[in-house]
Amino acid sequence: MVQGDIRSSPAVANGLIYIGADNKLYAFDAASGQQKWVVSLGGSSVAIAAYFIHSSPAVVNGLVYIGSFDYKLYAFDATSGQQRWVTSIGDIITSSPAIANGLVYVGAMNGKLYALDAFSGVQKWAATTGGAINGSSPAVANGLIYVGSENNMLYALDAFSGVQKWVTATRAIINSSPAVANGLVYVGSQDFKLYAFDAFSGQQRWIAATNGMINASPTVANGVVYIGSLDDNLYAFDATTGQRKWTAHTGNSIYSSPVVVNGVVYVGSDDHICYAFSLG
Repeated sequence: MVQGDIRSSPAVANGLIYIGADNKLYAFDAASGQQKWVVSLGGSSVAIAAYFIHSSPAVVNGLVYIGSFDYKLYAFDATSGQQRWVTSIGDIITSSPAIANGLVYVGAMNGKLYALDAFSGVQKWAATTGGAINGSSPAVANGLIYVGSENNMLYALDAFSGVQKWVTATRAIINSSPAVANGLVYVGSQDFKLYAFDAFSGQQRWIAATNGMINASPTVANGVVYIGSLDDNLYAFDATTGQRKWTAHTGNSIYSSPVVVNGVVYVGSDDHICYAFSLG
C-alpha cells in the first residue's frame, strides 16, 4: 500500500515494481507485493504542491530514474533505493524519462528537453521547444529523440547533440507521448486525432479521428496502433494506413496507455476499472 494519490505509471524490472505516489517513490516485490524500500523526493523547504510525482519511473542498468514537481530528476539504486544523484533543471517535470546511449532524456514545463549523463546526472545539452512539455515523454529510436509540446508541435532532435532535425504540427496541444515503430512515429493530440508521421522526415502519413481529446499515449503491436480517448473509448487502427479496425467502450475517460500481451490489450479507465479486450 502507498500513501497518497498515484499519478505515476508503474515500472517492472528484476522482480520489483516501482511507482510514485505524492512525493515518494516505492519499490515492491512483484510476486508478493511486499514493500522493499521507499524514498522521499523534495524537502521541507519545497512548497507542498511541489511534492507531487506525475512522472513515471524508468529502470535501466540497475538505476531507477524519476522526475518531480520540485524541478529535479532523481536516480536511485534500483535494488536498495540509495540515491545515486539528483539534478535540478528549470521547471516542473510531469513527463517520464527515457534512457538510451548512456543518456537520460526528460522534458520540463519550461519547454525544454534535457539530456543528462545517465550515470552522473551531468547535463549534456538542453533543447528548447515552443511550449511546455507536459506529460509527453520522449521516445528514442534510430539516433533521434521525439517529443510533443503544448505549442501543438511534435519535435525530432538528434539524440546526441539536441539539434532539431524536423518539427511538424497538429491542430492542438500534445500531451501524448510518441511511439515509434516500422519507420513511423505515432502521437495523439487534443484535436481528437491520432497522427502518423515519417520518423525520418516528419512527413505526415495519415490522420485518424476519434470522438474525444487524446491525452494517452499510443501502443503499437502486430501492425495495429492502439489509443485511448477522453470519449471513453479504446481505438485500434491499422498502423500502416490509419484505417479504424475496431472501437471498445469503457465507463469513463481513458488517460491510461494500453498494453498488449498474449493476444489481449489492457487499459485503465477513469471509472476505476482496468479492462482487458481479446484480440482474437
